[in-house]
Amino acid sequence: MKHFRFLCLVAVLLCSGGAATARAADLPWRVGVATRTLTPPGPIWLAGYANRTAPSNGVALDLHGKALALDDGAGGRLVIVTLDLIGVPAALRAHTEKAAAAKFGLKPHELLLNASHTHSGPQVSPDRMMLERAFRQNAKPADLAAVEAFETFLREAVLDLIGESLQTAAPARLEFGTARAGFAMNRRRPEANGTITNNPYPAGPVDHEVPVLKITGVDGKPRALLFGYACHNTTLGGSQISGDYAGHAQKFLEASYPGATALFLMGCAGDQNPYPRGAMVPGQSPDDLASQHGRALANAVVTALATRSRTLMPPLRSAYGHAQLDYTPLDGTALARYRTPEHTPPVLERARALQDSLRRGDRPAPLACPVQVVQFGGDLTLVALGGEPVIDYALRLKRELTGPAAVWVAGYSNDYFGYLGSKRVIAEGGYEGGEANTRILNHPGPFAPDAEDRVVAKVHELLAARRR
Repeated sequence: MKHFRFLCLVAVLLCSGGAATARAADLPWRVGVATRTLTPPGPIWLAGYANRTAPSNGVALDLHGKALALDDGAGGRLVIVTLDLIGVPAALRAHTEKAAAAKFGLKPHELLLNASHTHSGPQVSPDRMMLERAFRQNAKPADLAAVEAFETFLREAVLDLIGESLQTAAPARLEFGTARAGFAMNRRRPEANGTITNNPYPAGPVDHEVPVLKITGVDGKPRALLFGYACHNTTLGGSQISGDYAGHAQKFLEASYPGATALFLMGCAGDQNPYPRGAMVPGQSPDDLASQHGRALANAVVTALATRSRTLMPPLRSAYGHAQLDYTPLDGTALARYRTPEHTPPVLERARALQDSLRRGDRPAPLACPVQVVQFGGDLTLVALGGEPVIDYALRLKRELTGPAAVWVAGYSNDYFGYLGSKRVIAEGGYEGGEANTRILNHPGPFAPDAEDRVVAKVHELLAARRR
């Protein structure tokens, strides 16, 4: 009898050990999640629209920062931080990179910062804000103090998010799927006079894909939903704080999946707008439209969860670098337009310096555009680009990287330096093609026509290096 009981005990232990092994095989990742409210405590100067002449006057929807820490258990890890803000300033990336390395041992390629590009969030760079005419003419000392205080708070909040996400890591399963949402439309409309205006252009290129990364824990329920879309967060105007459609989408998803954190990763939205927007629809407010677009995007995420998804397996590999983008310098005639009395002293000084440089024959220093690649085994390749890339970047990279792995392309990552036009868009001109970048306080001129080729070449270079 004792011998029989011993055999039974051995059988039970073997069976339970097998079940534990099966569970471990099903949950090969360790994932942590964190979230913080970023809504400023009081009125603050908002970013995104140059015609604002006063700070915010209320909160329509809270802003959040969120972090997702991924670990493959074999030395591969990545922390993705998503922010309901206009962009990620280079100074924020640099500070976070240095602090996260010292505190958590994170390497540059193990950190990805992305902003939703809401135009209803606070200014994130006091230095840049000081150069804007509207601010210089209308702001009070308290307005600058509020933005400076927010910048300090933001640095601390991002570091806290990273730390908490790393501390809360637990066994997880990763699955990837896609669906579609249709409210994004190209906004670069060719006119009869040969110009490009900012208006709905249904014949223009778009990318309606909604990529979704689902993270589930030991109970099989979603712990996090990372999703993306390529569309400006510009449904709203006005002076109330809001995450726009992306903020609504995250709120809807978290209500639908209690306990899960929804994180939005902005795509290549440089020339994409949500339509309808603003006061376009009689009887509907901009807030109504932002909520509707958010619901449409959240529904697309839910649909993606119902598709035939692919399970992502380790290893996790990432790489980070910069594409050096040359400028086409402004000529003397263009610079002379910035030497007239109506311009602010910083603009006059910058124009004078550029004219001196032009006379000497100097070339402007190139801009270092961040490029990051992340590979989830052989199942998913995530590409993250700096600036505001137009949709051509996503469409080209998806074509060139076509293969066994799905391809996800994000913009607005790791540095917010302005528009990143493609070869086509730079040749056409217009706002995204160069006009926005000829605001000489930010850039000495439009990017050279080979900007797109240099960015794409850097993506291929980083992927090749990872394979080696």
